[in-house]
Amino acid sequence: MASYNHLSRQDLQALADEAVKQLGECRICPRCCQVDRLAGDRGFCRIGRLARVSSAGPHYGEEPPLVGQHGSGTIFFAGCNLSCIFCQNYEISQQDEGVDLQASALARVMVRLQEAGCHNINLVSPSHVVPQILEALAIASQDGLSVPLVYNSGGYDRVRTLRLLEGIVDIYMPDAKYSNGKVAAMYSAAPDYPERMMQAISEMHRQVGDLQIVEGLAVRGLLVRHLVLPGGLAGTAEVMRHLADLSPETYVNVMDQYRPEYRACQCPELDRSITPREYRIALEMARAAGLHRGFS
Repeated sequence: MASYNHLSRQDLQALADEAVKQLGECRICPRCCQVDRLAGDRGFCRIGRLARVSSAGPHYGEEPPLVGQHGSGTIFFAGCNLSCIFCQNYEISQQDEGVDLQASALARVMVRLQEAGCHNINLVSPSHVVPQILEALAIASQDGLSVPLVYNSGGYDRVRTLRLLEGIVDIYMPDAKYSNGKVAAMYSAAPDYPERMMQAISEMHRQVGDLQIVEGLAVRGLLVRHLVLPGGLAGTAEVMRHLADLSPETYVNVMDQYRPEYRACQCPELDRSITPREYRIALEMARAAGLHRGFS
């Protein structure tokens, strides 16, 4: 049974209603655009009253504790509160490909993923659509949804919004992209990213603790992704020290799949894949910080 199953429909609906009101002067994410999304206005994320879904289905390319035998039930939300120039899903995040869904339709998507055998509902890029997710969850839980929720974000989350999700989300899976604000400003238009990311991950860990794996499947806890960038631009050493200070048991996926995508070719320093040596150094930094889970 997932965490949200311990709440009544009335409690879930009250939480959703509270969150939806915040769309009227939107401060859902750190951008705090203060636009009236209830009226259809759009801020940095370019998403209005309804969540826009690009695709949904079983995903077998996620971390093994999420995939199991039947896949992670991913729902890709269009729009984003970051503007990463190397985004590998830019058609979704920056070009907003997808279909706007009412809460009842989004709830049906969740339930159908569970019926397909998926081990969890994996909410990809949810930071700007938390109210819409809560609306759908209030319906889906009554329709039998009971698998864990995975909050799969870019790490640019507002703590106040994350607190609405306490007792709702079972598994937090944020990115930890950068440790340097100037780098974050240059490549993601978010100079306050390092501070916001560290605050958000600390709050996520407070809520769910270290990742718990039962019979090979993640059931609760924090799983952090860190994409190694060319030339050490991600600031890996400092990111790993922060995660280790949080807990030496933090589960970290140190990722080596960076490749130039979207507008990365416009930046010579990003216009190449990382080298095997750069990846080895990143792993050594993680180990030196005292981390040991999630990478070999």
